Amino acid sequence: MGNDVTTTRPRNGTPSTALGNDVAAAPGGDFHPPPPPAPAGATGTGTPPGGPRAALSAELRRARIAVYLLFLTSGVAVGVWTARIPALKERLQIGEGELSVALLAIALGAFAGMQVVGHLVDRLGTAKVMTPVAFAQVLVLLLPAAMPSLGTLIVALLVFGAVLGTLDVAMNANAVQVERRCGRPMMSSFHAVFSIGGFLGAAQGGLFAHAGIGAQATFTAAAAALTVPVVLAARWALRAGPEPRQPGGGRGTVRTREVFFLGALAFCCFIGEGAAADWGSVYLREDLGGTQGFAAAAYAAFSIMMTAGRFAGDRLAAWLGPVVLVRCCGLLAGAGLGVGLLASHPVAAVAAFACFGAGLSCTVPQVFSAAGNRAPARAGQALARVAGLGYLGMLVGPVLIGAVSEVVGLPAALGIPAALALLVALTAGAVRPAARTRHEGMTA
Repeated sequence: MGNDVTTTRPRNGTPSTALGNDVAAAPGGDFHPPPPPAPAGATGTGTPPGGPRAALSAELRRARIAVYLLFLTSGVAVGVWTARIPALKERLQIGEGELSVALLAIALGAFAGMQVVGHLVDRLGTAKVMTPVAFAQVLVLLLPAAMPSLGTLIVALLVFGAVLGTLDVAMNANAVQVERRCGRPMMSSFHAVFSIGGFLGAAQGGLFAHAGIGAQATFTAAAAALTVPVVLAARWALRAGPEPRQPGGGRGTVRTREVFFLGALAFCCFIGEGAAADWGSVYLREDLGGTQGFAAAAYAAFSIMMTAGRFAGDRLAAWLGPVVLVRCCGLLAGAGLGVGLLASHPVAAVAAFACFGAGLSCTVPQVFSAAGNRAPARAGQALARVAGLGYLGMLVGPVLIGAVSEVVGLPAALGIPAALALLVALTAGAVRPAARTRHEGMTA
């Protein structure tokens, strides 16, 4: 989640603000997260990529690796499941409509899990929730292929989705804590690793399918392989408890309007991701007359550039600040896709989806980081709301594009995600750290 579910996907699978007395301003926007007394080079005050950085302790290095491992395993789980959907469809002899209902169960389960886990994360701490759920993900990966009927498959996928959604919120909340402790942007690279996991999982599923190996054996092999990184992540995870109470006796509050606005940005971005995944290849094939092989290049270009952009995102956030970064990314995504649609040429369309992927790459990580830092003692609830709205966008997006395309045609309908990306650029100030956080000490 992603893109996946997954922070991610889901997320499939993505999540920038900060706390501290010394929040330095980056060009056009405040940097996140603030350093816990760190050298100026680590504060994002315009230091170019490759500039000086504060050394991390061994504990923080291990904690960062633990987050990487969990994002990786979540991506692999989503990728390998996606690759073997055709095998399950064939084994159960179900049609496209029945399969759609089963797949909807994943989204519903993920959304439900997100709404529950926020309170648990805030009450118990991220590690106490994240670790057992990560082990649960390994186990529930075995369920779908063992189901004998459509009804039992739907139940299994509800559970699978609930675990994915729960882990998505918990590991993003832990990632925010690690990022804040380290005093430098890290969220984009965490989400990039989720994307890599998705590629690896899909590759494993594809290879097993090509070799004629069944879905159950595929999932069993994946679960066995994922056990090792989950065990390591459990040992190395940052074990920060619930945030301490503020002087007034509370533990911070989440302003509903602020979090809803961040969720709206995630909603816009996930509509774009869903549209690229479901309609990009269709547009190249049916509207521009590309071959089937070349049509697949649309989503491939989108995915590759999104992953590459996320690997570069942390340094760009430290250099530019989150506001400028999100604004530039929104402009690149909206203008790139819009110009490509106007050109009406297959090569231009592939380039357009590449720009669209690069533009969306850093936006969701910045939004998630901003949500997690709005009120650290309520980070789980904030992330649950933002991620939930993002998932809703992933569900609504493809359906919306399809419905509009029936009226105005697919090229015009794809202008919707382009326009939403430009809207994200205009409202990039939402990821600026809240003013009240600038006077609070480090609490993670």
